[in-house]
Amino acid sequence: MLTGEFNHSIDPKGRLIIPSKFREILGEDFVITKGLDGCLFAFSLEEWTNFEQKHPKGSKWLREGGLFFLFSNVVTIVQYIIYAFLPNLLGVELAGVEWSWPAIPVSLFGIDFTWNAIGYDVVYDAAGNVVIGGGVGYLIAMLVGSFLAQVINFPLQRNITFRSKGNPFYQAMWYFIAWVVITFVVNSINCVWVAVAGHFVPTWLYNIGSTMIMGTISMVVFFFVFKIIFPEGEANKKEK
Repeated sequence: MLTGEFNHSIDPKGRLIIPSKFREILGEDFVITKGLDGCLFAFSLEEWTNFEQKHPKGSKWLREGGLFFLFSNVVTIVQYIIYAFLPNLLGVELAGVEWSWPAIPVSLFGIDFTWNAIGYDVVYDAAGNVVIGGGVGYLIAMLVGSFLAQVINFPLQRNITFRSKGNPFYQAMWYFIAWVVITFVVNSINCVWVAVAGHFVPTWLYNIGSTMIMGTISMVVFFFVFKIIFPEGEANKKEK
C-alpha cells in the first residue's frame, strides 16, 4: 500500500507530472480522485478495488465528487471567459442601460447602489462616465455565461459523473428549474460584489470574484440537486 504526501504543481501546459517513484508503485493504470485539504488521492487499481469492496458508498461518493469537481471547474472557466469578454463586445451602450428587480436602495461602505435579485446597477468611473461591467450588458453576459455553462454541464454530470438512466426530459426540466432558482440567489449576492468591488479592485479581479461567487455557490448546491435528479440506474430499476 502506498502512503505519503508529495507537493507538486501543474506545468504551463496544464499537466500534472506524477513522480517516478509513485508511477513505479501505482503502475500503468491507476485512479486519482479529489481528496481532503485540497489534495488529490492516488490509488493503484488493486487498492481502489479493495476500497470499493470495503466502502462501496464511500468510493461512489469519491468518484462522483472528483468528477463533479472536475467538470464544474471546466464550466466555471467557460463562465469566466464569457463574463470577461462578452460585456466588452456588447459595448458601453448596453452597460449604460439599467434594468433590475426589485431595485431596493442600499448603502454599503459609503457606496449607494440598488440591491436586485436580477439585474445590475450601471457602473460609473470617478468622472461620471459609464464603465463596462454593469447594467443590462453585464446581466446578459451573466445569463448567457451561466446558461451555456449548464448546457455543457448537464450531459457531463448526467452521463459520466452520476451515470443516470432516468428520463432526460424530466431531468432537464428540474435542472432548468434549479438553475433559475440558483441564478436568482447567486445574483442577489453577486450584485453586492458588482456594486462595491467595481470601486476598489481591478477589472480582472472583479471578474474572478463574480465567477467564484457564481461558480462556488452553484457547485455546492448543484451537487446535491444532481444527487436527487440523477439517480444512478433509474431506468434499469424500473424495468425490473
